[in-house]
Amino acid sequence: LAAAFRLIPTDIRSLDDQAITVNGALSADDPIWIEGDFRPESAVRATGRLSIAGPGRYYWSGAIEGTATVPCRRCLTDTTVKVAENVHVLFADAGDEFDDPEVYEIAAKARTLDLRPAVREQWLLAVPRFPVCREDCKGLCPSCGA
Repeated sequence: LAAAFRLIPTDIRSLDDQAITVNGALSADDPIWIEGDFRPESAVRATGRLSIAGPGRYYWSGAIEGTATVPCRRCLTDTTVKVAENVHVLFADAGDEFDDPEVYEIAAKARTLDLRPAVREQWLLAVPRFPVCREDCKGLCPSCGA
């Protein structure tokens, strides 16, 4: 069973029978992104497999990929970087006692699962913070700033 979507809430009622394939994209202009995020240049592709991991628990194992523009750590020129990361995410009913920040809470007895918050967080963790525009970048001059 394949789920093709734009990473809108996914119906999880069918997971009791079998896992579903995740194959979608989180748009760069989706309202999930907030000011200050390293937003993707275009949609973030999300793929993988979503399965049941026990009563009220769901496991997504897959990957995200896309491109982002971030400043070069040496010269501050905008630099396009490719972002590709394997993801392993656990979702659990809000009633479960979890102190683990890596577990995403879902409403008890939920019928749908919104993957967007997990994709956003995994994206933000995967975007390189200190890329260089090129290996031989000399950076800014400490005297004149050029």
